[in-house]
Amino acid sequence: MTIRSSRLIGISCCRKLFGVFGMINHAASDTYVRAVDEVVGGIPLLIPANGAHADVATLLDRLDGLILTGSRSNVAAVFYGGPPQPPEDAPEDPERDHVTLPLVRGAIERGMPVLAICRGLQELNVALGGTLHQRLQDLPGRIDHSTPMQPHAPVRTGKAHRVILVPGGALERLVGTDSLPVNSLHNQGIDRLASGLLVEARAIDGTIEAVSGTGAGYLLGVQWHPEYDFDKDVASHRIFKSFGEAVRNLERKVAAA
Repeated sequence: MTIRSSRLIGISCCRKLFGVFGMINHAASDTYVRAVDEVVGGIPLLIPANGAHADVATLLDRLDGLILTGSRSNVAAVFYGGPPQPPEDAPEDPERDHVTLPLVRGAIERGMPVLAICRGLQELNVALGGTLHQRLQDLPGRIDHSTPMQPHAPVRTGKAHRVILVPGGALERLVGTDSLPVNSLHNQGIDRLASGLLVEARAIDGTIEAVSGTGAGYLLGVQWHPEYDFDKDVASHRIFKSFGEAVRNLERKVAAA
C-alpha cells in the first residue's frame, strides 16, 4: 500500500510538439505520474521546460523531491562542451536544460532526494561538471543502446541487456542482486563522470548505467527506465519505493529539527 503524504514531487517536463498543428506543449509521460501516485506517495507536480522564465529558487523552496525524466531529446552539447550535432540526428531541448541543470544542483545542495532517469542521469552528470558521449552506438566496442524502432510497446520498452552492479554499492544493496536485465532507449551516455558521483552499475560494454551521490542525501541515477515496469518488476519498484522513503525520512528530520 502506498504511503500518502502532502509532499510535492517535481517531475521534469520536455517541450514537445503535439496535435495536427504541431503546437509546443510541456509534457512528461504518465508513467512517472503513476509511479509517484502508486509507489512514491506525495503529490506529482509537473515542472515546465520554460527556460529563463523558470523560477528555480521558488521551485526549490516548494519541492520535497525531484524526478528527472527520460526524453527523446538530448542534453544540449553547449552545456558540456561537446561538438554541435545535426538537429535531425540529435534533437536538443535547451529550454529544459536551462531549468533542470540549476534545479538539480540546488536540490543536491539542499539535501533534497533526487531520482534521475535516462536523460535525467545525463543531466545530473552535466549539472555536476561531467561530459557525455553523444552517440554510444558510434563508439568502437559499444553495443547499440538506442530505442528499438518498434511500435509494439512491450518490445520497445522490454529488457534489452544486463547491467553489472558494483559489489557492495548502494544500488546492489537496494535491489539485492549483482546484475539486472534493463531496457535501453538512449543515444547519449556518460563520458567523463562528474565529481561527486559514484558508479553503481555498468553495461556489458562498460557504459555507465547507474550512479549515486557521494554526499549524505539521496541521489540515484539510472540509465534505463524503471517507470515502465514498476508495477511488475521488483527492482524497478524498489527504486521508486526507496526514493519515496527518502522523501518521508527527510520530512521527519525537518519536523524534528
